[in-house]
Amino acid sequence: MSDVITIGSATMDVFVECDDANIVSVRRKDHSTNFMSYPYGSKLEITDFDTQVGGGGVNTATNFANLGYSTAAIFKVGDDIYSKGLFSFFNDKNVCLDSVVQDSSLSTGFSIILTSFEGDRTVLAHRGANAKLKKSDIDFNLIKNAKFLYIAPLNGDSNKVLDDLVHFARENNTQVCFNAGTTGIKKGFNYLKKILEQADVVVMNKEEASMATGIKLRQDTKEVKYSKELLHPDLKAMFEKLKVSDYQIIVITDGKHGAYAYDGKKYYFCPTFPSQVVSTLGAGDAFASTFCAALEKTGLNIGKSLMYASVNSSCVVAAFGATEGFVTFDEIEEKLNVNPDYTYLEG
Repeated sequence: MSDVITIGSATMDVFVECDDANIVSVRRKDHSTNFMSYPYGSKLEITDFDTQVGGGGVNTATNFANLGYSTAAIFKVGDDIYSKGLFSFFNDKNVCLDSVVQDSSLSTGFSIILTSFEGDRTVLAHRGANAKLKKSDIDFNLIKNAKFLYIAPLNGDSNKVLDDLVHFARENNTQVCFNAGTTGIKKGFNYLKKILEQADVVVMNKEEASMATGIKLRQDTKEVKYSKELLHPDLKAMFEKLKVSDYQIIVITDGKHGAYAYDGKKYYFCPTFPSQVVSTLGAGDAFASTFCAALEKTGLNIGKSLMYASVNSSCVVAAFGATEGFVTFDEIEEKLNVNPDYTYLEG
């Protein structure tokens, strides 16, 4: 049996980079939005192109296995050229695929990733089989015998299995690491709370946390400079609302600005580990799964786990692809040893 079970999406990712892409910023008094744009009606040359596998289930399973955990993955695919590519990818990854579901009536998930010159990306996603995972597809005995279950964002109808997953895991003393997705968040906080109550570790990005709680971060004013505080008061309010059980650790990531955690007693902040940014795709999966794994390795040392997660995530963004750049715990520690000034803050 496997120590870690991951459940989530599996996709074939096509990366497209074009030097003619523009980043357009639209701002108003209390909000700003960035758009990637191309000249309308034109035919543009592709600067760079690549095809790789991805998806939350694939990315996190690959990372856990690379960190030394006995890992099994649960995801749903079709019977097509893309599923063949996915299975081929796992040939040397030491991940058990016995519980992967294959349905010939469905298409495998597929994404086109438009990468900007800043390394950020816009994803055009076809969910395919990823949105059709059913309770009957899942081997619950696999979860029963695992140390912990990592739940990556589940899309579409697949989100309906969340209740059964977290309750089964809790009843069988399998720890739950939950990376919330927008499908579940959009169902409202009362729905999400039922899932949160069963999870030991919850990870969201700042935008998802704001959507889940209904709390928006106020911008700096002439009178008040929230950005100078270690933790924005509205971020604290998000943490307090999301933490619905005493045993939980809540993590909120904020991209290049770092990540925060809360255990009910202390708040933690960890800046991003310095690295070159090639593509941010998969950074969130790398961070969340490494944090969950590091908690066990460090004996629930939250600050150090944030540092481990940031290092691994920085290695992923420095590579072109969501499953490229993963490093082991030994390699993470080597990077920390040569960067002794890198640390976290708590308060």
